[in-house]
Amino acid sequence: MTFIVYSVCAVLGGTVLACQFLMTMLGLADVDLPDDLASGDGADVADGADVAHGGHHGSSWFVGMLTFRTLMAAVTFFGLAGLAGNSAQLPNELTMVVALAAGAGAMYMVHWMMQLLHKLKADGTARIERAVGQAGTVYLRIPGQKAGVGKVHVNLQNRTMEYEAMTSQEPLPVGARVVVVNVLGPGTVEVELVPEPQRISHA
Repeated sequence: MTFIVYSVCAVLGGTVLACQFLMTMLGLADVDLPDDLASGDGADVADGADVAHGGHHGSSWFVGMLTFRTLMAAVTFFGLAGLAGNSAQLPNELTMVVALAAGAGAMYMVHWMMQLLHKLKADGTARIERAVGQAGTVYLRIPGQKAGVGKVHVNLQNRTMEYEAMTSQEPLPVGARVVVVNVLGPGTVEVELVPEPQRISHA
């Protein structure tokens, strides 16, 4: 009976994991992140829970690990370890302990990998707020006195970003060197002409 259970877990979990991986590689599915990671507020919430409830931290941390991907990893390795234990003719009780340990370990490892991927994704995101103070070049003429928008190219985190831009100064022609002085919206910045000495030094 236990052999059937281990086999079903290994086949079912492995199939689902393989399908998830294939869909992710093809861009058909996003990386499965826990809610606390996806919101970016998990650390603050956990800290608050520590202060208010103390002992609840452990359960909150465990719940944060429970995603479909981590559960499927746990099921898969539970089944594989159980089958390995049966093949080695270990006692049923010991095989169950090994299978549970393997499932728990797989769940933790997948959770840790998802955290790492989330951090790498966050670090690689070019946030528009970081453009303030960065130099750029006018790509599409910007009307003066904030009468309309043009476009600028700004080098941000080793990437060339294109933003809509406004200026409170005189109109800025294509090719003018500018500096970002403010963020006006999700994709719009305010720029000013780079002072003459700086323009000469960048030439």
